[in-house]
Amino acid sequence: MQLIDIGLNFTHDSFDRDREAAWQRAREAGVVQAVLTGASREHSPLALEMARTKPGEWFATAGVHPHHASEYTAECDAEMRALHAHPEVVAVGETGLDYFRDFSPRPAQRKAFERQLEIAADTGKPLFLHQRDAHADFLAIMKDFEGRIGPAVVHCFTGSREELFDCIDRDWHVGITGWLCDERRGQHLREIVGNIPANRLMVETDAPYLLPRTLKPMPKDRRNEPMFLPHIVEELARDRGEDVAVTADNATATARAFFRLPG
Repeated sequence: MQLIDIGLNFTHDSFDRDREAAWQRAREAGVVQAVLTGASREHSPLALEMARTKPGEWFATAGVHPHHASEYTAECDAEMRALHAHPEVVAVGETGLDYFRDFSPRPAQRKAFERQLEIAADTGKPLFLHQRDAHADFLAIMKDFEGRIGPAVVHCFTGSREELFDCIDRDWHVGITGWLCDERRGQHLREIVGNIPANRLMVETDAPYLLPRTLKPMPKDRRNEPMFLPHIVEELARDRGEDVAVTADNATATARAFFRLPG
């Protein structure tokens, strides 16, 4: 099984002590490539820097998460555009809206989202999107850019059946994480992931966050790692009624096509 982790927060300081070892464990588990998430002015350049150390294996996104939308100034926009001049940066984001936390004011979130959609329109790069408790505004803003932007993935999808079909109807891609394995809040996902077309489905850990709760044994430090991606795929395949190899192969092929990664 060869897998691609499309959402790995490898710039997180919890990996500073053992990033290389964590990647080696992932490689041994069958994870052959990863897209390192850039989600702020601080971490987007770091993601690019890291991606350059493992050509063909690590790639990066560059963007500003809605939690950090208040930092999206004209200078920040120029910084993001400069990052997108590099081929290792394969998607615009993480960007979108988050009304669950509201760490940045909603008007600032909407403005930062629109500015980054402009980057996607100008560069032709795919979008790596975040949406939580902001579905209506998210759809409205994306609609304003219809016909101008390329492919989009709603990363770490946790929404309802209705929200899922809204995404599928717009030909967006869907990223599934270990949220699926959380019996407290992910049960509804198990019932709807079978509706995602194979050529729209990708997999991710969102490590170090979202440790799958069905892992046995659980790591003592409770940190999620890219080596746990096969576990998520096994759970996903079961919920889709597919052989694990089929789910894995399709997700990998979809990720390669979406991010234009080398085979």
